[in-house]
Amino acid sequence: MDANLYTLFESRFPADRSAPLLHLDHGRVLTYAEAEATSARYASFFAGLGLAPGDRVAVQVEKSPEALLVYLACLRAGLVYLPLNSAYQAKEVAYFLDNAEPGAVITQSASIPWLQPLAAARGIKNLFTLTANGQGTFVQATKSAASTFATVPRDPDDLAAILYTSGTTGRSKGAMITHRNLGSNAEVLHKAWGFGPADVLVHMLPLFHVHGLFVACHCVLMNGTSMRFHAKFDADRALAEFRTSTVFMGVPTFYTRLLESPDLTKDACANMRLFISGSAPLLAETHIAFEERTGQRILERYGMTETGMLTSNPLEGDRRAGTVGPPLPGTEVRVIDEAGGHCEPGDIGQIEVRGPNVLTGYWRLPEKNKEEFTPDGFFRTGDVGTFSHDGYLSIVGRSKDLIITGGYNVYPKEVEIALDELPGVHESAVVGVPHKDFGEAVTAIIVAKAEAKPSEADVIAALRARLANFKVPKRVYFVEELPRNAMGKVQKNVLRDRYSGG
Repeated sequence: MDANLYTLFESRFPADRSAPLLHLDHGRVLTYAEAEATSARYASFFAGLGLAPGDRVAVQVEKSPEALLVYLACLRAGLVYLPLNSAYQAKEVAYFLDNAEPGAVITQSASIPWLQPLAAARGIKNLFTLTANGQGTFVQATKSAASTFATVPRDPDDLAAILYTSGTTGRSKGAMITHRNLGSNAEVLHKAWGFGPADVLVHMLPLFHVHGLFVACHCVLMNGTSMRFHAKFDADRALAEFRTSTVFMGVPTFYTRLLESPDLTKDACANMRLFISGSAPLLAETHIAFEERTGQRILERYGMTETGMLTSNPLEGDRRAGTVGPPLPGTEVRVIDEAGGHCEPGDIGQIEVRGPNVLTGYWRLPEKNKEEFTPDGFFRTGDVGTFSHDGYLSIVGRSKDLIITGGYNVYPKEVEIALDELPGVHESAVVGVPHKDFGEAVTAIIVAKAEAKPSEADVIAALRARLANFKVPKRVYFVEELPRNAMGKVQKNVLRDRYSGG
């Protein structure tokens, strides 16, 4: 049986292919028929380039309907989709090109001056542009390709995507995501969240992120219905769309921005049946305030790049502020103490997971795979949490110092490496501190060299040229020395407490 994820989606498409898939700005609609024909043309073009099933296609573009269709084309052609944050800079992208060795790269026009030499140096001949308004050399090159394409059959464990996650050592790891991983999670979420024929999703998330692509888009494609597709979050636009839509997915920042609007009322949300939050912890106060204003309780869930969604507060039942709900069907979640034993309800320990949605391993890192999986096949998430007596999971911390800011993952070590390379920086430490909009704010603490102390503005400006914007510290503090324990390790808990008011 063909396990290609696109084949699963296609089986759920509406019988009338003239039905809308995307409602776009200015009244434009992209139908399922157009999505099928265009993704077929893109897949035909990839095949014509000589790309074979299993080859990687790196995509670093702004959100657009065409970007979504490139993803579907990669699935259809049996290629491995490699989404990259559009904010990544040359040094970051160079690593991904070296590690993944893609057969083709599709990028934004502004990146061509620095990406073209990177691709040429690595023998990557297939380099194309795709703009936010659906133009570029890729679209031009595909116009003469065939608009029919026989979807390439895939086995369940064939790769569908590689998603890079930052590493605590500063080295990104490529999570290998299979057709089984994505298909199983899509089926579970579609059912768990009660999607039906009347549903319309408001989509304001990025497409290079699990939340926007693998959660939001997959639920719609599994449902055969439509989404209101916007380039980015806009509170006023969202409130307008709520009147003719039924489901909204967002990061906590979206909800705090909505709460700032006096137009967020029960009447404005009367047509909506479900608000979902993820990618970062949702403050209990946000959860409560949203219910008071709208009469609706946000459904918070928990997942990872490596695993898809793992737990969810229930569609029917108690959605508890500060928790991420019970495990989803088919997913095993356990909390383990330092000795490897199961924690009792209320006790805090390491979260481990197992299921058909969990990655097969990290790209070209066999030793890392041995570390990340237990002998009985559970994946070590690196998160710390606790179960209630009735099975609701609460996330209380992250053992790997991960910072989640605005729904994006930042590992301190990567930022520290960039900081320590700057003139005038002797050493640095990076922590996340609470922030009402972003969940956590990246914060840098620096010990400067006496002869050339930089300013906060100097540091931030220098990092903007080296790192994606979401990794750049919101604040920079200067100290004489970093706090250390008896073993000489920097006490980041002390730094978090010290700068949490900033």
